Amino acid sequence: MSALARLAATVESRKSADPDSSWTAKLLAKGPEKCAEKFGEEAIEAIIEAVKGDRTRLTSEAADVLFHLLVMLAARDVSLADVEAELARREGISGLQEKASRPE
Repeated sequence: MSALARLAATVESRKSADPDSSWTAKLLAKGPEKCAEKFGEEAIEAIIEAVKGDRTRLTSEAADVLFHLLVMLAARDVSLADVEAELARREGISGLQEKASRPE
């Protein structure tokens, strides 16, 4: 099991945890909108580090982005397996072709 899959399982387990005992549980208790907001903040921080070119800081911020993405997905009952299945569905399809096939 990959580190990302283990993290996704931990995030899922925090859905039923006491918010006073876990940052993840506290964030999930605030609802999907707050989880999405936090994901957006982390994404912006990663963008800033990418523009600066600081590889170490970008790596750290990218880890934060992945964590908060998993929290946001969990808040809406979307699993990492769901996302992996979508990626598998798109595998071997040109990005231009995939984008053109989406409904408007």
